[in-house]
Amino acid sequence: MAVGRALTLLALTIALTAGLPACKEKGTAEKAGEQIDHTVDKMKDALDPKGPAEKAGEKIDKAVDDLKD
Repeated sequence: MAVGRALTLLALTIALTAGLPACKEKGTAEKAGEQIDHTVDKMKDALDPKGPAEKAGEKIDKAVDDLKD
């Protein structure tokens, strides 16, 4: 009985996860969350400035994320 329940849960998890990448447009909540993340990152940078290598790495990460979107 436990194996059947585990397989059902696994199948449900896969089905729900597979549908997530299908949403291409960002909703209001996601945009607001990104703005909050950006603001928090700026506050962290003001308190603890990053070096040039870390800044370059973040620019690369952002470029890769933009390509994915």
